[in-house]
Amino acid sequence: MTELQSMGAKAKAAARFLACAGPLKDKALLAMAQALEDCAPAILAANREDVEAARANGMSESLLDRLSLNEARIASMASGVRQVAAQADPIGSVVSGGVRPNGMFIRRVRVPLGVVGMIYEARPNVTADAAALCLKAGNAVILRGGKEAIRSNCAILDCMAEAAHKVGLPEGSLQLVRDISRESSRELMSLTGYLDVLIPRGGAGLIRSVVENSRVPVIETGVGNCHLYLDESADPQMAVDIAVNGKTQRPSVCNALEKLLVHEKAAPALLPLVGKALADRGVQLRACPQALAILQENGIAAVPACGEDWDTEYLDLVMGVRVVRDFDEAVSHIAAHSSGHSECIITQNYANAKRFTEQIDAAAVYVNCSTRFTDGGEFGLGAEIGISTQKLHARGPMGVNELTSTKFIIEGDGQIR
Repeated sequence: MTELQSMGAKAKAAARFLACAGPLKDKALLAMAQALEDCAPAILAANREDVEAARANGMSESLLDRLSLNEARIASMASGVRQVAAQADPIGSVVSGGVRPNGMFIRRVRVPLGVVGMIYEARPNVTADAAALCLKAGNAVILRGGKEAIRSNCAILDCMAEAAHKVGLPEGSLQLVRDISRESSRELMSLTGYLDVLIPRGGAGLIRSVVENSRVPVIETGVGNCHLYLDESADPQMAVDIAVNGKTQRPSVCNALEKLLVHEKAAPALLPLVGKALADRGVQLRACPQALAILQENGIAAVPACGEDWDTEYLDLVMGVRVVRDFDEAVSHIAAHSSGHSECIITQNYANAKRFTEQIDAAAVYVNCSTRFTDGGEFGLGAEIGISTQKLHARGPMGVNELTSTKFIIEGDGQIR
């Protein structure tokens, strides 16, 4: 038996316990939150080593931001775990039910998925979020983070697992794969018989690799090639505020804006305003010929876009800009290039807003507000394990309920068929 198979066996045993652990799960979560705060100095020391190594290896500043922890971020992680603990326990809740004509009482109830595996990149906060959410939903979890965050992940998982074990949870409830080789990822993708589901979270390459190679069922959390469409009636100040917020507040996250589409009738007035606001904040604009001409005529730096720009998730201070003929061309462009994550229209035209929400095929569709809100906490779900861009099982921010399945419970008094 390999090390990963041994971890899988422990997780399967723990999952049977967790499925009926009830209030003990919340006791463990509160202890885990306190442990994060108590162990903050050790976690920060480990994280400094990760950040220093990543910087020496040439990691970009935007990705270093994802990797970096500080006291405020650890406090936020602990708060997120407490919020998960405060949520209602989904396990055993009745989704639907009723009495059949033959007198049988049938209920459909929520149950854990079982053992969840997760492969993710250099975001150590995901370690805490995923552990808390899986545990609340009654699942055991095996985590495999990116090599750039291995010290941080070990420090976080060790303190949380120890706290959970002290209040009575089995040893295999929360586990981290310490082997950061590609072989460990490949083996995790093949851990059938132990894992019930595998969730990738990260860039396009990671997600594609897991989807294409996993023998375990996958819930796909997609990349965020998110668009902002400025309709003909878009309010200029709102356009500036949402474009700047969506692109520059935290460019390295999946709900950040990557593309700007502008109605050609609004472009001569709107594009210089929005373009200058973005350029002033260090955003490189990669523009179609029409947008490039407008920007350069107004003294705003921009470079020509190439074909691959329209499908690229930059995760940096870079933005593709295109002028579109009308609403329909904007929708067609988004349909061709969207990753299905989050899309936004700014308009004062109610009919266009309604058409946009109906015609855009994405997990989250916005009217006159920033795509940066696509987040489990902002949606009232507490922490999230990822943003699902697929349509089976879960879509959008995945909170506790999305980490459950259902089963039917049938009670009778001797009925036969």
